[in-house]
Amino acid sequence: MNRKVQIAGVPEHFNFPWHLAMDEGAFEQRGINLEWTDVPEGTGRMVELLNSGKADIAILLTEGYVRAVSEGLEALIAQEYIATPLLWGVHVDAQSSFTTQAELVNKKAAISRYGSGSHLMAFVHAKDMAWPQEALQFEVVNTLDGAVQALRDKQADYFMWEKFTTQPLVDQGVFRRVGVCPTPWPCFVVVARTDFARDEPGVLADVLEIINGYTSEFKWIPSIDRTLSNHYKQTLADIREWLSLTRWSQEQLNKETLVKVIYTLNELNRLANKLRAENMLLNPRNL
Repeated sequence: MNRKVQIAGVPEHFNFPWHLAMDEGAFEQRGINLEWTDVPEGTGRMVELLNSGKADIAILLTEGYVRAVSEGLEALIAQEYIATPLLWGVHVDAQSSFTTQAELVNKKAAISRYGSGSHLMAFVHAKDMAWPQEALQFEVVNTLDGAVQALRDKQADYFMWEKFTTQPLVDQGVFRRVGVCPTPWPCFVVVARTDFARDEPGVLADVLEIINGYTSEFKWIPSIDRTLSNHYKQTLADIREWLSLTRWSQEQLNKETLVKVIYTLNELNRLANKLRAENMLLNPRNL
């Protein structure tokens, strides 16, 4: 009998290796019925799924995971997933008068939800721009479509989202990108609920072994650039640039990197409680 595993992730090109593995029956061959849930709302919504037991594993933004643990999420980093930074595009409505990031000080940011990457990175971006944190204002829009509507209706002034995901909207004249803010750390981690990691260590190990096999070879799949271009409706040039900038990891997140994320979010007053990096990484002591 196959063991059901519920996993959640954003419907973006980073997670295409999971779908390849599922389509080819790689998990079923190990006796795993992997049920994938696309979560366009992002990390904040996936944290809710983990908290409610509706997801065993999720592919979360690193900063969103750290914030969630400070608020009580009982989950561990099983491993680093994307070792490179996320490039957050800073977008405004294409019909707006904004042409530079500097003009957005004291303006309202659209965010998918509080505690999400778009929320937390607004603080990182403000720090980079030397803006006062207290000047930040937010409008919750849930999804990318919600952000389009909010900017069009002037309910918010700018929106931060992964720049390659939003590129079609820039090309179509819906958004204007006025800047890019990279995360100062690896952007995605594979997170498992602590009880799942404790009760199903063999299943979790199998899941990681399978996906690592796919991600380690992903860039070398013949015509993968064309496959991604067609699937995500992005130009071949944009996909090739994204592939050149993205590196999948098959290793555990470095403790020193996690310490940096904790320190930065704490400095920005984004953590509800103090955290210790060694308590957040998957190992037998934390189960």
